[in-house]
Amino acid sequence: MTEAIILAGGLGTRLRSAVPDLPKCMAPVAGRPFLSYVIDSLRRQGVQRFVFSLGYLSEHIEQWLSEHYPTLDYTTVVEDEPLGTGGGILFALKATVSDQVLVANGDTLFTIDAGELAATHVETGAACTLALKRMHGFDRYGVVTLDGKRIQGFEEKRFYEEGLINGGIYLVDKTQLLQRKLPQQFSFEKEFLEPAAQQGALSGVAFDGYFIDIGIPEDFARAQQELAAAPLDYTRVDNSWTLFLDRDGVINNERVGNYVLHPSEFHFSPGVLEALPLLARRFGRIIVVSNQRGVGRGLMTREDLEAVHAFMRSRIEQAGGRIDAIYYCTEKDDRCFFRKPNPGMALQAEKDFPELDLARTIMVGNKPSDMRFGRAAGTFTVFVTTTNAGQSFPHPDIDRLYPDLAAFAKDVVSAPGSGAANES
Repeated sequence: MTEAIILAGGLGTRLRSAVPDLPKCMAPVAGRPFLSYVIDSLRRQGVQRFVFSLGYLSEHIEQWLSEHYPTLDYTTVVEDEPLGTGGGILFALKATVSDQVLVANGDTLFTIDAGELAATHVETGAACTLALKRMHGFDRYGVVTLDGKRIQGFEEKRFYEEGLINGGIYLVDKTQLLQRKLPQQFSFEKEFLEPAAQQGALSGVAFDGYFIDIGIPEDFARAQQELAAAPLDYTRVDNSWTLFLDRDGVINNERVGNYVLHPSEFHFSPGVLEALPLLARRFGRIIVVSNQRGVGRGLMTREDLEAVHAFMRSRIEQAGGRIDAIYYCTEKDDRCFFRKPNPGMALQAEKDFPELDLARTIMVGNKPSDMRFGRAAGTFTVFVTTTNAGQSFPHPDIDRLYPDLAAFAKDVVSAPGSGAANES
Protein backbone atom coordinates (compact mmCIF):
# COMPACT_ATOMS: atom_id res chain seq x y z
CA MET A 1 0.00 0.00 0.00
CA THR A 2 1.83 3.07 -1.29
CA GLU A 3 -0.95 5.61 -1.92
CA ALA A 4 -2.88 7.85 0.45
CA ILE A 5 -5.70 10.36 0.41
CA ILE A 6 -5.43 13.23 2.87
CA LEU A 7 -8.71 14.98 3.66
CA ALA A 8 -7.77 18.64 3.90
CA GLY A 9 -10.95 20.46 2.96
CA GLY A 10 -12.52 21.06 6.37
CA LEU A 11 -13.69 24.49 7.52
CA GLY A 12 -12.21 24.13 10.99
CA THR A 13 -14.89 26.21 12.66
CA ARG A 14 -13.90 25.16 16.19
CA LEU A 15 -10.31 26.28 15.56
CA ARG A 16 -11.26 29.56 13.87
CA SER A 17 -10.51 31.59 17.00
CA ALA A 18 -6.89 30.36 17.00
CA VAL A 19 -6.30 30.25 13.23
CA PRO A 20 -8.76 32.60 11.50
CA ASP A 21 -7.32 32.84 7.98
CA LEU A 22 -6.03 29.36 7.15
CA PRO A 23 -7.43 25.90 6.45
CA LYS A 24 -7.33 23.91 9.68
CA CYS A 25 -4.59 21.55 8.46
CA MET A 26 -2.36 24.54 7.67
CA ALA A 27 -2.41 25.81 11.25
CA PRO A 28 1.21 26.48 12.30
CA VAL A 29 2.46 23.99 14.89
CA ALA A 30 6.00 24.36 16.28
CA GLY A 31 7.04 26.38 13.24
CA ARG A 32 5.52 24.15 10.54
CA PRO A 33 2.03 23.74 9.08
CA PHE A 34 0.39 20.78 10.79
CA LEU A 35 -0.15 19.12 7.42
CA SER A 36 3.61 18.65 7.04
CA TYR A 37 3.68 16.36 10.09
CA VAL A 38 0.89 14.27 8.58
CA ILE A 39 2.64 13.98 5.21
CA ASP A 40 6.00 13.04 6.70
CA SER A 41 4.45 10.54 9.11
CA LEU A 42 2.70 8.75 6.23
CA ARG A 43 5.82 8.79 4.09
CA ARG A 44 7.71 7.09 6.90
CA GLN A 45 5.12 4.33 6.57
CA GLY A 46 6.04 3.89 2.90
CA VAL A 47 3.36 6.04 1.28
CA GLN A 48 4.79 7.28 -2.00
CA ARG A 49 1.84 8.98 -3.73
CA PHE A 50 -0.74 11.38 -2.30
CA VAL A 51 -4.12 12.72 -3.32
CA PHE A 52 -5.16 15.82 -1.38
CA SER A 53 -8.91 16.33 -1.11
CA LEU A 54 -9.32 20.11 -0.79
CA GLY A 55 -12.10 22.61 -0.38
CA TYR A 56 -11.98 25.63 1.93
CA LEU A 57 -9.09 27.98 0.98
CA SER A 58 -7.63 25.27 -1.26
CA GLU A 59 -5.31 27.74 -2.97
CA HIS A 60 -3.30 28.14 0.26
CA ILE A 61 -2.60 24.43 0.41
CA GLU A 62 -1.82 24.11 -3.30
CA GLN A 63 0.69 26.96 -3.18
CA TRP A 64 2.33 25.59 -0.04
CA LEU A 65 2.66 22.10 -1.53
CA SER A 66 4.28 23.46 -4.69
CA GLU A 67 6.78 25.50 -2.66
CA HIS A 68 7.62 23.13 0.19
CA TYR A 69 7.02 19.68 -1.32
CA PRO A 70 8.11 20.12 -4.95
CA THR A 71 9.44 16.54 -5.16
CA LEU A 72 6.34 14.92 -3.64
CA ASP A 73 4.36 12.69 -6.02
CA TYR A 74 0.88 14.13 -5.54
CA THR A 75 -2.27 15.49 -7.12
CA THR A 76 -5.09 17.60 -5.72
CA VAL A 77 -8.85 17.48 -6.17
CA VAL A 78 -10.96 20.47 -5.13
CA GLU A 79 -14.61 20.25 -4.11
CA ASP A 80 -16.86 22.87 -5.71
CA GLU A 81 -19.16 22.48 -2.73
CA PRO A 82 -18.71 20.68 0.61
CA LEU A 83 -19.21 16.94 0.05
CA GLY A 84 -18.79 15.75 3.63
CA THR A 85 -16.07 13.32 4.69
CA GLY A 86 -17.58 10.48 2.66
CA GLY A 87 -18.12 12.52 -0.48
CA GLY A 88 -14.60 13.89 -0.17
CA ILE A 89 -13.17 10.37 -0.03
CA LEU A 90 -15.18 9.17 -3.04
CA PHE A 91 -14.23 12.27 -5.00
CA ALA A 92 -10.54 11.74 -4.23
CA LEU A 93 -10.68 8.00 -5.00
CA LYS A 94 -11.29 8.89 -8.65
CA ALA A 95 -7.76 10.32 -8.73
CA THR A 96 -6.09 7.27 -7.15
CA VAL A 97 -4.39 4.48 -9.04
CA SER A 98 -4.29 1.75 -6.35
CA ASP A 99 -6.93 -0.79 -5.33
CA GLN A 100 -6.14 -0.34 -1.63
CA VAL A 101 -5.82 3.28 -0.48
CA LEU A 102 -4.95 4.75 2.89
CA VAL A 103 -7.16 7.66 4.00
CA ALA A 104 -6.07 10.14 6.67
CA ASN A 105 -7.44 13.36 8.11
CA GLY A 106 -5.27 16.42 7.59
CA ASP A 107 -5.94 17.69 11.12
CA THR A 108 -5.03 14.43 12.93
CA LEU A 109 -1.59 12.92 13.48
CA PHE A 110 -1.54 9.24 14.43
CA THR A 111 1.58 7.06 14.33
CA ILE A 112 0.62 3.57 13.15
CA ASP A 113 2.18 0.50 11.58
CA ALA A 114 0.77 0.59 8.07
CA GLY A 115 2.11 -2.87 7.34
CA GLU A 116 0.11 -4.37 10.21
CA LEU A 117 -2.97 -2.45 9.12
CA ALA A 118 -2.60 -3.78 5.56
CA ALA A 119 -2.06 -7.36 6.75
CA THR A 120 -5.30 -7.27 8.76
CA HIS A 121 -7.12 -5.69 5.84
CA VAL A 122 -6.06 -8.49 3.50
CA GLU A 123 -6.72 -11.23 6.07
CA THR A 124 -10.26 -10.06 6.80
CA GLY A 125 -11.22 -8.99 3.28
CA ALA A 126 -12.84 -5.91 4.80
CA ALA A 127 -14.24 -3.04 2.81
CA CYS A 128 -12.45 -0.74 5.24
CA THR A 129 -9.94 -1.30 8.06
CA LEU A 130 -9.67 1.31 10.80
CA ALA A 131 -6.61 2.31 12.81
CA LEU A 132 -7.84 2.49 16.41
CA LYS A 133 -6.29 4.37 19.33
CA ARG A 134 -6.62 3.24 22.94
CA MET A 135 -7.57 6.17 25.17
CA HIS A 136 -8.13 6.67 28.90
CA GLY A 137 -10.44 9.11 30.70
CA PHE A 138 -12.01 10.93 27.74
CA ASP A 139 -15.34 12.36 26.61
CA ARG A 140 -14.46 13.98 23.30
CA TYR A 141 -14.77 10.78 21.25
CA GLY A 142 -17.14 7.84 20.90
CA VAL A 143 -15.71 4.35 21.20
CA VAL A 144 -15.38 1.49 18.75
CA THR A 145 -16.37 -2.02 19.82
CA LEU A 146 -13.98 -4.63 18.48
CA ASP A 147 -14.39 -8.41 18.51
CA GLY A 148 -11.06 -9.89 17.53
CA LYS A 149 -10.29 -8.09 14.28
CA ARG A 150 -13.90 -7.29 13.34
CA ILE A 151 -15.56 -4.01 14.29
CA GLN A 152 -18.98 -4.61 15.83
CA GLY A 153 -20.20 -1.03 16.13
CA PHE A 154 -19.71 2.51 17.39
CA GLU A 155 -20.80 3.97 20.72
CA GLU A 156 -21.85 7.60 21.20
CA LYS A 157 -19.69 10.27 22.80
CA ARG A 158 -19.75 10.35 26.60
CA PHE A 159 -17.20 9.96 29.35
CA TYR A 160 -15.26 6.70 29.15
CA GLU A 161 -12.67 5.39 31.59
CA GLU A 162 -10.97 3.70 28.65
CA GLY A 163 -11.77 2.50 25.17
CA LEU A 164 -10.75 2.34 21.52
CA ILE A 165 -11.50 5.37 19.37
CA ASN A 166 -11.51 5.86 15.63
CA GLY A 167 -8.01 7.26 14.98
CA GLY A 168 -9.00 8.86 11.68
CA ILE A 169 -6.85 6.60 9.46
CA TYR A 170 -8.56 4.08 7.18
CA LEU A 171 -7.42 1.53 4.64
CA VAL A 172 -10.20 1.25 2.08
CA ASP A 173 -10.89 -1.23 -0.67
CA LYS A 174 -11.75 1.04 -3.57
CA THR A 175 -13.80 -1.52 -5.48
CA GLN A 176 -15.93 -2.47 -2.50
CA LEU A 177 -16.51 1.17 -1.62
CA LEU A 178 -17.55 2.19 -5.12
CA GLN A 179 -19.86 -0.81 -5.47
CA ARG A 180 -21.97 0.49 -2.60
CA LYS A 181 -23.32 3.32 -4.77
CA LEU A 182 -23.08 5.86 -2.00
CA PRO A 183 -24.45 9.40 -2.51
CA GLN A 184 -22.25 12.18 -3.77
CA GLN A 185 -22.46 14.05 -0.47
CA PHE A 186 -22.44 12.13 2.82
CA SER A 187 -20.76 11.52 6.16
CA PHE A 188 -18.25 8.69 5.99
CA GLU A 189 -18.63 7.97 9.68
CA LYS A 190 -22.43 7.99 9.93
CA GLU A 191 -23.54 6.83 6.51
CA PHE A 192 -20.81 4.33 5.65
CA LEU A 193 -18.91 3.13 8.73
CA GLU A 194 -21.90 2.55 11.00
CA PRO A 195 -23.94 0.50 8.47
CA ALA A 196 -20.83 -1.35 7.30
CA ALA A 197 -20.04 -2.39 10.88
CA GLN A 198 -23.51 -3.91 11.21
CA GLN A 199 -22.85 -5.85 8.00
CA GLY A 200 -19.51 -7.19 9.26
CA ALA A 201 -17.60 -5.30 6.55
CA LEU A 202 -15.16 -3.45 8.82
CA SER A 203 -12.00 -4.58 10.58
CA GLY A 204 -9.81 -2.72 13.01
CA VAL A 205 -6.32 -2.69 14.52
CA ALA A 206 -5.39 -0.96 17.79
CA PHE A 207 -2.16 1.05 17.92
CA ASP A 208 -0.42 2.76 20.84
CA GLY A 209 1.41 5.35 18.72
CA TYR A 210 1.34 9.10 19.19
CA PHE A 211 -2.08 10.66 18.54
CA ILE A 212 -3.33 14.23 18.43
CA ASP A 213 -6.30 15.92 16.78
CA ILE A 214 -5.87 19.70 16.57
CA GLY A 215 -9.57 20.32 15.95
CA ILE A 216 -10.07 22.28 19.19
CA PRO A 217 -7.94 25.16 20.57
CA GLU A 218 -6.87 23.19 23.66
CA ASP A 219 -5.33 20.35 21.65
CA PHE A 220 -3.91 22.81 19.12
CA ALA A 221 -2.05 24.45 22.00
CA ARG A 222 -0.91 21.06 23.30
CA ALA A 223 0.49 20.16 19.87
CA GLN A 224 2.76 23.21 19.99
CA GLN A 225 4.58 21.69 22.93
CA GLU A 226 4.49 18.02 22.00
CA LEU A 227 5.59 18.42 18.37
CA ALA A 228 8.37 20.90 19.02
CA ALA A 229 11.66 19.38 17.87
CA ALA A 230 13.77 17.99 20.69
CA PRO A 231 17.26 19.51 20.86
CA LEU A 232 20.11 17.43 19.46
CA ASP A 233 21.99 16.35 22.59
CA TYR A 234 25.31 14.68 21.82
CA THR A 235 25.60 13.28 25.34
CA ARG A 236 22.81 10.84 24.40
CA VAL A 237 24.70 9.49 21.38
CA ASP A 238 26.02 5.95 21.84
CA ASN A 239 26.47 2.87 19.68
CA SER A 240 22.69 2.49 19.33
CA TRP A 241 22.74 5.61 17.15
CA THR A 242 23.17 5.76 13.37
CA LEU A 243 24.96 8.39 11.31
CA PHE A 244 23.71 9.14 7.78
CA LEU A 245 26.24 10.96 5.60
CA ASP A 246 25.72 12.62 2.26
CA ARG A 247 28.71 11.97 0.02
CA ASP A 248 29.66 14.85 -2.27
CA GLY A 249 30.48 17.97 -0.27
CA VAL A 250 30.58 16.05 3.02
CA ILE A 251 33.02 13.18 2.55
CA ASN A 252 34.70 14.33 -0.64
CA ASN A 253 35.16 17.61 -2.45
CA GLU A 254 32.11 18.28 -4.58
CA ARG A 255 32.67 18.83 -8.27
CA VAL A 256 30.22 21.70 -8.58
CA GLY A 257 28.29 21.39 -11.82
CA ASN A 258 29.80 17.98 -12.52
CA TYR A 259 30.01 14.43 -11.14
CA VAL A 260 32.77 12.28 -9.68
CA LEU A 261 32.96 9.85 -12.59
CA HIS A 262 36.06 7.85 -11.67
CA PRO A 263 38.13 7.12 -8.54
CA SER A 264 40.82 9.48 -9.79
CA GLU A 265 38.32 12.35 -9.44
CA PHE A 266 37.41 11.45 -5.84
CA HIS A 267 39.27 13.65 -3.34
CA PHE A 268 38.54 13.48 0.37
CA SER A 269 37.65 16.77 1.99
CA PRO A 270 40.13 18.09 4.58
CA GLY A 271 39.90 16.32 7.94
CA VAL A 272 37.47 13.62 6.80
CA LEU A 273 39.88 10.68 7.01
CA GLU A 274 40.76 11.77 10.56
CA ALA A 275 37.12 12.35 11.53
CA LEU A 276 35.63 9.07 10.35
CA PRO A 277 37.58 6.78 12.73
CA LEU A 278 36.40 8.94 15.64
CA LEU A 279 32.81 8.80 14.44
CA ALA A 280 33.06 5.03 13.95
CA ARG A 281 33.76 4.65 17.67
CA ARG A 282 30.78 6.83 18.58
CA PHE A 283 28.07 5.54 16.21
CA GLY A 284 26.88 1.97 15.82
CA ARG A 285 26.18 2.44 12.11
CA ILE A 286 27.59 4.84 9.53
CA ILE A 287 25.62 4.88 6.29
CA VAL A 288 26.10 6.93 3.13
CA VAL A 289 22.94 8.19 1.39
CA SER A 290 23.62 9.91 -1.90
CA ASN A 291 21.83 11.12 -5.02
CA GLN A 292 23.84 10.01 -8.07
CA ARG A 293 21.99 11.31 -11.12
CA GLY A 294 25.13 11.00 -13.25
CA VAL A 295 24.27 7.34 -13.83
CA GLY A 296 20.70 8.18 -14.80
CA ARG A 297 21.99 10.78 -17.22
CA GLY A 298 24.33 8.28 -18.87
CA LEU A 299 27.51 10.12 -17.85
CA MET A 300 28.80 7.09 -15.98
CA THR A 301 27.82 3.47 -15.49
CA ARG A 302 26.71 1.82 -12.28
CA GLU A 303 30.03 -0.06 -12.39
CA ASP A 304 31.87 3.28 -12.50
CA LEU A 305 29.94 4.40 -9.43
CA GLU A 306 30.70 1.15 -7.58
CA ALA A 307 34.38 1.61 -8.38
CA VAL A 308 34.31 5.09 -6.84
CA HIS A 309 32.62 3.71 -3.72
CA ALA A 310 35.10 0.82 -3.46
CA PHE A 311 37.96 3.31 -3.55
CA MET A 312 36.26 5.51 -0.94
CA ARG A 313 35.62 2.61 1.45
CA SER A 314 39.14 1.22 1.04
CA ARG A 315 40.76 4.50 1.95
CA ILE A 316 38.41 5.04 4.90
CA GLU A 317 39.14 1.54 6.25
CA GLN A 318 42.88 2.09 5.85
CA ALA A 319 42.49 5.21 7.98
CA GLY A 320 40.69 3.20 10.70
CA GLY A 321 37.13 4.23 9.87
CA ARG A 322 34.24 2.37 8.29
CA ILE A 323 31.16 2.75 6.12
CA ASP A 324 28.56 0.10 6.95
CA ALA A 325 26.34 0.60 3.91
CA ILE A 326 25.90 2.86 0.90
CA TYR A 327 22.52 3.75 -0.59
CA TYR A 328 22.27 5.80 -3.74
CA CYS A 329 19.59 6.87 -6.18
CA THR A 330 20.38 7.21 -9.87
CA GLU A 331 16.91 8.35 -10.98
CA LYS A 332 16.55 11.66 -12.82
CA ASP A 333 12.95 12.22 -11.75
CA ASP A 334 12.87 14.33 -8.57
CA ARG A 335 9.61 12.63 -7.57
CA CYS A 336 11.34 9.27 -7.17
CA PHE A 337 10.67 8.16 -3.59
CA PHE A 338 14.31 7.05 -3.19
CA ARG A 339 15.80 10.35 -4.30
CA LYS A 340 16.52 12.92 -1.60
CA PRO A 341 14.76 14.90 -0.20
CA ASN A 342 12.23 12.04 -0.37
CA PRO A 343 12.92 9.54 2.45
CA GLY A 344 13.07 6.25 0.53
CA MET A 345 16.76 5.54 1.17
CA ALA A 346 16.24 5.98 4.92
CA LEU A 347 13.33 3.53 4.90
CA GLN A 348 15.39 1.03 2.92
CA ALA A 349 18.19 1.29 5.49
CA GLU A 350 15.65 0.82 8.28
CA LYS A 351 14.41 -2.34 6.55
CA ASP A 352 17.92 -3.71 6.00
CA PHE A 353 19.06 -2.94 9.56
CA PRO A 354 16.09 -3.74 11.84
CA GLU A 355 17.92 -2.37 14.89
CA LEU A 356 18.17 1.07 13.23
CA ASP A 357 16.04 3.70 14.96
CA LEU A 358 15.49 6.81 12.84
CA ALA A 359 14.72 8.79 16.00
CA ARG A 360 18.30 8.02 17.08
CA THR A 361 19.89 8.98 13.78
CA ILE A 362 21.74 12.09 12.61
CA MET A 363 21.78 13.14 8.95
CA VAL A 364 24.81 15.20 7.90
CA GLY A 365 24.55 17.01 4.57
CA ASN A 366 25.58 20.13 2.71
CA LYS A 367 22.33 20.92 0.88
CA PRO A 368 18.83 21.95 1.99
CA SER A 369 17.54 18.76 0.33
CA ASP A 370 19.64 16.72 2.77
CA MET A 371 17.98 18.50 5.66
CA ARG A 372 14.50 17.94 4.24
CA PHE A 373 15.41 14.28 3.78
CA GLY A 374 16.33 14.13 7.45
CA ARG A 375 13.12 15.81 8.56
CA ALA A 376 11.02 13.57 6.30
CA ALA A 377 12.75 10.48 7.69
CA GLY A 378 12.42 11.64 11.30
CA THR A 379 16.14 12.08 12.00
CA PHE A 380 18.16 14.88 13.54
CA THR A 381 19.94 17.09 11.01
CA VAL A 382 23.40 18.63 10.79
CA PHE A 383 24.32 21.05 8.01
CA VAL A 384 27.91 21.52 6.86
CA THR A 385 28.57 24.72 4.94
CA THR A 386 31.24 23.37 2.58
CA THR A 387 29.34 24.47 -0.53
CA ASN A 388 26.64 26.68 1.03
CA ALA A 389 28.47 29.12 3.29
CA GLY A 390 25.50 31.50 3.34
CA GLN A 391 23.02 29.01 4.80
CA SER A 392 20.80 30.77 7.32
CA PHE A 393 20.69 29.46 10.88
CA PRO A 394 18.64 28.95 13.02
CA HIS A 395 16.52 27.14 10.47
CA PRO A 396 13.49 24.87 11.06
CA ASP A 397 15.09 22.02 9.12
CA ILE A 398 18.54 22.24 10.74
CA ASP A 399 19.49 21.18 14.27
CA ARG A 400 23.22 22.01 14.18
CA LEU A 401 25.51 23.81 11.72
CA TYR A 402 29.29 23.35 11.17
CA PRO A 403 31.86 24.37 8.56
CA ASP A 404 32.68 20.73 7.72
CA LEU A 405 32.48 17.10 8.86
CA ALA A 406 35.67 17.37 10.88
CA ALA A 407 34.19 20.13 13.04
CA PHE A 408 31.05 18.06 13.63
CA ALA A 409 33.12 15.02 14.57
CA LYS A 410 35.20 16.98 17.05
CA ASP A 411 32.07 18.32 18.72
CA VAL A 412 30.10 15.07 18.92
CA VAL A 413 33.06 12.95 20.02
CA SER A 414 34.13 15.37 22.74
CA ALA A 415 30.67 15.40 24.30
CA PRO A 416 30.47 13.28 27.49
CA GLY A 417 27.98 10.45 27.70
CA SER A 418 27.48 6.75 27.15
CA GLY A 419 29.04 7.00 23.70
CA ALA A 420 32.37 7.98 25.23
CA ALA A 421 32.78 4.43 26.50
CA ASN A 422 33.05 3.28 22.90
CA GLU A 423 36.24 5.29 22.44
CA SER A 424 38.28 3.34 24.99
